[in-house]
Amino acid sequence: MPRNARTTGAGVAAEVHATQPTAPAAGTAGTAEPERLVVDLATDTGPFHGGASGSLYGIYGDGVPSRNVIEGMHVRTVSTKAQDGPQHPGADALEVLPPFVDSGGKDLYIYLTDIYRGFPYEWPGADGPARLADFKEKIRKQVRQVLTMGAYKAHVVYVPFNEPEGNMFGTGDWSYDKVSWLDDPQQYFTAWKDTYHLIKSLDPDARIAGPNTMELYDQVKGFLQYAKDNGVVPDVMTWHELSSPATVRTNVARYRQWEREIGIGPLPINVNEYGHNYHLSVPGQVIQWVSAIEESKIDADLAYWNIDGNLNDSVVEANKGNGQWWLFNAYGQMSGHTVRVTAPHPNVQYTLQGVATLDADKKQSRALFGGKSGDADIVFQNIDPELFGKTVHATVQEIPWTGQVGDSAQPLRLSDQEVEVGADGTVTLPMIGMNDMSAYQVILSPGGNGAVPAKPSVAWRSTYKAENATYTGSGYSKNGPEGSPQDVEKFAASGTYNIGGLRTGSDGVLSFDVDVPRDGTYDLSVFANSYNLHDLVKEQGLTNVFLRVDDKDPQELRLPLGYKWVVWGHTDTTVKLTAGSHRITLSAQDPDLGVTKGDAIIDKIDLALRDRHPTQPAVYEAEYATLTGTRPDYARPGASGPGTVPLPKGSSATFWVYSPTDGESAVSVDHFGGGRAKVLLDGEELDVPQVGGETKGTDTLRVFLSGGINKITVNGDSKELVLDRLRVASGGSTLAPTVYQAENGTLTGAAKVTTAYPFAAGGKAVTDIGAAKANALTLDVAAERAGRHALTIRYSNGEQAPATHYNPDPIARHADLSVNGGPARRILFPTTFHFNSFQDLTIRVTLKQGTNRLTFTAEELPDFDGDTYNEHGQRSSYAPVIDQIAVTPLAAG
Repeated sequence: MPRNARTTGAGVAAEVHATQPTAPAAGTAGTAEPERLVVDLATDTGPFHGGASGSLYGIYGDGVPSRNVIEGMHVRTVSTKAQDGPQHPGADALEVLPPFVDSGGKDLYIYLTDIYRGFPYEWPGADGPARLADFKEKIRKQVRQVLTMGAYKAHVVYVPFNEPEGNMFGTGDWSYDKVSWLDDPQQYFTAWKDTYHLIKSLDPDARIAGPNTMELYDQVKGFLQYAKDNGVVPDVMTWHELSSPATVRTNVARYRQWEREIGIGPLPINVNEYGHNYHLSVPGQVIQWVSAIEESKIDADLAYWNIDGNLNDSVVEANKGNGQWWLFNAYGQMSGHTVRVTAPHPNVQYTLQGVATLDADKKQSRALFGGKSGDADIVFQNIDPELFGKTVHATVQEIPWTGQVGDSAQPLRLSDQEVEVGADGTVTLPMIGMNDMSAYQVILSPGGNGAVPAKPSVAWRSTYKAENATYTGSGYSKNGPEGSPQDVEKFAASGTYNIGGLRTGSDGVLSFDVDVPRDGTYDLSVFANSYNLHDLVKEQGLTNVFLRVDDKDPQELRLPLGYKWVVWGHTDTTVKLTAGSHRITLSAQDPDLGVTKGDAIIDKIDLALRDRHPTQPAVYEAEYATLTGTRPDYARPGASGPGTVPLPKGSSATFWVYSPTDGESAVSVDHFGGGRAKVLLDGEELDVPQVGGETKGTDTLRVFLSGGINKITVNGDSKELVLDRLRVASGGSTLAPTVYQAENGTLTGAAKVTTAYPFAAGGKAVTDIGAAKANALTLDVAAERAGRHALTIRYSNGEQAPATHYNPDPIARHADLSVNGGPARRILFPTTFHFNSFQDLTIRVTLKQGTNRLTFTAEELPDFDGDTYNEHGQRSSYAPVIDQIAVTPLAAG
């Protein structure tokens, strides 16, 4: 029996092909039954919590990452360093607190120990009592500073000790007395009690978390008993899980049993460090952790192995997300209650795992799953006909892995279909050809109302691993094996190995033999990495290589930089291919274009054909948006998806919209009339006419979108507009940018033009802005009309501070921007990994009609007290290198 018609014991099946959506494969009667992940919509496991989206050291400061990125990832908790601590650049608690809370964050945990440098912490003193006395003085200062934060203070949780068994109360030279508290807890317990009372004496409403151990040791039970006996029970229970998702479930259950035996709690739990390098950035790996954390109804923070300010390898530049970001975006949009999910191998890592919700008010179920390659059945059981009817609408999406520093578009739509519910209340979705590095989402809604299924995002796609390609010439290296379940400290790759050799002085050629189904223009992504501090890379920055198809049509590509080797990004281009076989080559020399400078490793190339089912315009269904004050309606014929959303006055629908670049987009609002609504971009009402009307129609707005993540909100304003969807297409000529080269501005003091960075536009840029207000760049820019404008700054920033351990410590430089002599606004610029690597960062400014003066200065930010400064070179005095400024109206009125 063909698999796409199988109904045996599983209701009606509707096949989804996860690799080539246009070519579903039929099975045979003799094929073994695939694994099944079963979602039981009748078994409620509690309110959706959303706690897995926490971050350790993930926010550098306001703007790194952007507030859009924080809010869109639904970051619930952040653990970060004490204000002005010297552990790492940025991530200072009281600088992180406002943007985090204003972006929807719940709790910020201050690691008080991170007021010291080094790991183990280098707290000064001749002996243990002297060291503890010094620490208490620093705690006093931290708490007093928190007390100045007004309403934000309620979001602070103090963490007195971090991993005490390996640091302050361990056996090392920097410990209290070189005796581990795991062997003799007396000194640690006393220190816990003293610091607990100290914090509470200064801030009676303070919440305190602990013991923050490296794992849930058996000795923690003794800590809890002591804490109860002495009235110092933590307000939040914390420990780390650098283990596996299975251990999360096991340890939470074990801890809850201790609470019952001791007679405390139940306390909130934050496992404030989870995951390894092999897992982070990989949606198919992280979803396994997410499922365990959500099932346990706790908070948890992604581990900090690399750089701060990128939400633990979720964020690219300041405002872009990779695949992991989009996984958490989907996770955070779940609502209602979780339901029981039975995996084929329950609680076993590196197998298919998932989490699912049912929102009865929205009449919607969402399931996120992943971790397996090949085929599996996703089975929804006990579908309530009162909620869903006899037919459901199933949208299936893939969230691919795009590397740690690789930008990702919105999830790919694999399938959109109407499926009849079986007589047993079951629907089965056979997933064909899944990738274990991807996560997948199914959104189930009522069907049977005439919705027209949308086409898949991509007509055809395929991956070609570098380790299987042919290499000729000098310099070849096969690097690996890379990260694996047996070696989780290493980074993941698409295969076991990657290929090196395209470097300075090489004549190497890496050849991929591909076969494509039809004539067309194909998207080509080269997954690659150059380590920014490697000797050959430091000379130029971005490594350039040369692409040809069948030895024709040469292109020069600049491959992405990373903070370590095997940190993947991708460089994207297009190639025209005819149906059939072709050879795509990457080479270190090209007779027409030049030679490679630098050193790169290659993981894979991806090819995708979008000609027949384009992603432009991208479609965002209103019924899948984040809704406030309303709920979907599934009874309207002719809707683009399963339903529509009525927007009475005061209600809203929020969409997380992707743009590939900074620039103009056409945002089309499809509706059925009935009222009018306002459109907001990142919380700011656009200066455009309201959308809607009395009858069905489309209102198209010309809006400037930032590259990466944009928050578009449609607010009901009069009567009740019935919203169908947004369609977003990038490009256009209505909002024309005016570009100003920085070297043509007025330079004062030490600021000067440099030709040291050839990848700047025209080979020139401005450097040495900062160290004093006199060292400045001033540009006069024109605005045709008064109002809000996008200011896109092309810059580079390669500054990096000396690190004390495994974390690279790039510095986010800043610029203080004054418009027309007004108060300066501080703008943070994340690292570009090299001063010859330029990126765009867009902010918004209000300009008057005619000429406007922009002045860029920079000075080192002092500590919170305003009198002292960082002693370890972790706060830059300088602005980034500025290449050019583009000024664009924010919207066409």
